[in-house]
Amino acid sequence: MFWIIALIILGLFLLVVEFFMIPGVTVAGIGGFLIIIYAVYSAYADHGTTAGHLTLLFTAIASIATLVLSLRARTWKRVSLETSISSKAVEELENEIQVGDEGVTISRLAPMGKASIKGKTVEASTIGELINPNTPIVVVHVETNKIIVKPK
Repeated sequence: MFWIIALIILGLFLLVVEFFMIPGVTVAGIGGFLIIIYAVYSAYADHGTTAGHLTLLFTAIASIATLVLSLRARTWKRVSLETSISSKAVEELENEIQVGDEGVTISRLAPMGKASIKGKTVEASTIGELINPNTPIVVVHVETNKIIVKPK
């Protein structure tokens, strides 16, 4: 009977891993499901109908309890990362590049591409028109993560 309980616990563990840690349907989920089915089948085959029914009932209750405990927010707060990122990737560019600054395109802006503005290579975009490489440009708008330019 110990092996049946161990198989049920292992199957439930694999299902929790499948649902919350591994995306998609993988070997862990299928294996966990099959292990639980085999444990219940073994209880019926080796210990009789009464033990099989009790094992099935225990497995159903344990499955529901495991699901409820896994979905509680406090359970995942213990293992989740609690730091936050407050910086921006282009923060330095916002301070250096201003509206009206001039530069030249490095690649074709269709509508996004590379440009050199104030000696810095940045990703820039146009309002709609295509701009060929080595074309003089002027900065029209600077957003948090986007520099919008137009031909000079």
